[in-house]
Parts: sequence; structure tokens; C-alpha cells
Amino acid sequence: MDNNYAQESLEDVIELVNNSKYAFCHYITPNDLGITGGHQCGFYFPHVAEQMFYNKNQVKGSNDEVSIKICWQKEFFTNSKAKYYGCGTRNENRITCFGRGFEFMQDIYLGCLLVLTRGHDDVFNAYVLSDQSNIESFMDTFNLWVGNGNQMITHRFRPESIITNEIVNTAERFDSFPDTSIMAQLARDIVNRANGYSNRLISEKCDSIILKWVAAEYELFSNLEERIYREIYTRAFASCSELIEFSNKILNRRKSRAGKSLEHHLSTIFHASDLKFEEQVVTEGNKKPDFIFPDGVSYHNFEFPADKLTMLGAKTTCKDRWRQVLNEADRINDKHLFTLQKGVSANQLREMKAEHLTLVVPKENLSDFHPDYREGILCLSDFIGMVRERQA
Repeated sequence: MDNNYAQESLEDVIELVNNSKYAFCHYITPNDLGITGGHQCGFYFPHVAEQMFYNKNQVKGSNDEVSIKICWQKEFFTNSKAKYYGCGTRNENRITCFGRGFEFMQDIYLGCLLVLTRGHDDVFNAYVLSDQSNIESFMDTFNLWVGNGNQMITHRFRPESIITNEIVNTAERFDSFPDTSIMAQLARDIVNRANGYSNRLISEKCDSIILKWVAAEYELFSNLEERIYREIYTRAFASCSELIEFSNKILNRRKSRAGKSLEHHLSTIFHASDLKFEEQVVTEGNKKPDFIFPDGVSYHNFEFPADKLTMLGAKTTCKDRWRQVLNEADRINDKHLFTLQKGVSANQLREMKAEHLTLVVPKENLSDFHPDYREGILCLSDFIGMVRERQA
């Protein structure tokens, strides 16, 4: 973790959430930090969290605010305000008033996770997680989808849509976890049937569709987890070590699923886009990049032009792992990395550029990155267009 970040403890923030009456989490955005030039400075919170602050739901057409005292990182306090802006075209909530030199309004915290709780004693606590491993472990602990930028932490799964109902029915067919490729395919089939997606639409709308696939697969996995583990977690454990072993088994399965599933979804999109590619090609030193375009034979044929080769890594999150792809394909100078990461700091983006690494993200996620660096980031459809030109 960068030495400039405040000290953090995963155990502390989990304890805060577990002892809270309300809790939500939010990835810190450029608008929050006031680096977009707009007037929205202050941490955003969604309408579903309004009861947490105002004890009511706000009505558009007026402004409102309440004073709240917040304890940050269990160390220091701010006398802040929760403000609703409902006049004119605005319809949003912000937490403001932190005082001069406030630690978490620096752009190094862009993309970090803000967790805010209100306890049963009505005391507010805020905690910022910057270490990516801590963020992922926090999300896994409360069974939250890492790609969702704003969500209440309710501790349980709630079906809310037609797609979710089909996911629930699909999960009932399994008594054990299917292979990740099968789980990813099931999720895609459910979303594709519900929306009528053809291969042409999958290619044209790949940025939004991959997010729907990932979200649907997450729901499916959650349902499977509940079904498969219900008999175990509803009985008494014989010992503390047995409970810990069971908990670790759940967390490890959650962590191992997401990355491989992302590769499956990308592969489906590349097939739908008629791109030539190969997965897990062995390059130098037995390295295996996630995707090589057009294939391994071309990569190892030194008569094939290097500027027609493309490498893409795939990582659900990348804040602490992007350097892992830099030495995976020596023939390719400019590397690409697809991620669902919700923003990284300007400093890391500068480092990526210096290392000839270009991020590829869903178009919807571009606004979560520092505005000065967005031009250097590709959305998925742009990446596909670039590869298509090289293969023309």
C-alpha cells in the first residue's frame, strides 16, 4: 500500500458494519474530490441511503441538510453535513464540510472504497479502504459485487427482477458448484434471452453487456452459495477451527471465481466480434497472457510483424496487480489490460503510461477515472475496433 494512504484495518471496518443500523459503500469518484471542475464536491450517496441521514426520503424541488458528526478511521472526527440538492436540474445527495486539509479529499484516494455506517446509537463512522486486497475481502465478506459503485449493505440477498427470478430457478437445479465456464455461460444465456441479444448486438453493445453478464453471474453464484451451503451454516459447528475452515472455504471460492469468469465473458465477446485470438498462449519463460491476437503461432513466428500482435490481460481489479502483465509477452511493446476497476489514482495512471500499458474498461466506468487521463484509456468497443483494424 502506498505510504501516503491513511492506515486501515479490514477487521475494524467489518466490525463497524456488523454493529451498524445502516451501512453503505461507495467508490470515490472524480466528482467527489472536486477535480472535474463541477460544483458537486463532497462524497455522493444514493437515494436508497437517505433514511440513514435524514430519517425520511427527500422530495425533488427543495434543498435540505442535516449536521452529522463523523468518526473517520476510528481516529478523528469531522463536523460535516449531509445535503440534499433538489432544486433545478439537481437531484442528489452529498456529504460535505470536512475542514481544511482533509485527508480523504486527495486524488490518491480516487477509486478507493468509502464505507459509511450509522450505529444503533446513531453515531456515524466512515472508513476508507485503499488496499485492493482489503476492498475485495470486504466485498466478499458481505457478499457484495465488487463492480457496483454504490450499494447498501443489507447482509442478505434479495431477488429484485425477472432475470433474478430465472437465476433463482437455475440455481435450484444444482447441488454443487458447476465449472466456472458453465456458470458464466448460464448467466450469459439468462441475460441474452431476457434482452434478445444476438451476436451482432453483443459486439456492438459489448461495454454494457459485459457488465450485465458479470452482475447476473454474481447473482447466480450468490444463489448457488446459499443453496449449497445452507445445510452447513444452519447447524452448530463442533469447534471454532471448523467454523474458520468453513469460512475460509467460502471466501476462497468467491475470490477464485471472478477472474476466470471475466475471461470467459471476454472470449464470448471476441468470438461475437469475429476476432482471431487465442487464450493462455505460452510465451517467454512459460508466461501465459490471457489473450493473444491473432494467435500463438503468429506470436512465435518472428517474420510476423510485431505491430500486428496484441496482448490483453484481464483482471477484475487492477490497482495492485497491473504490473503482473508487463512481462507476459516480450514481443509486444504496448500492453493492454481489461479491468472492471472503478478508477485508480493519477499517479498510477502515469506509471502505467510510462510502462506502455493501456487500460481497457467498460465505457460506463470511464467517468470514474481522473478526467486528465481518460483519453489514454480505451473502452472495450474501441479496443475491439483497434484489433479489427490490425487484423483487416
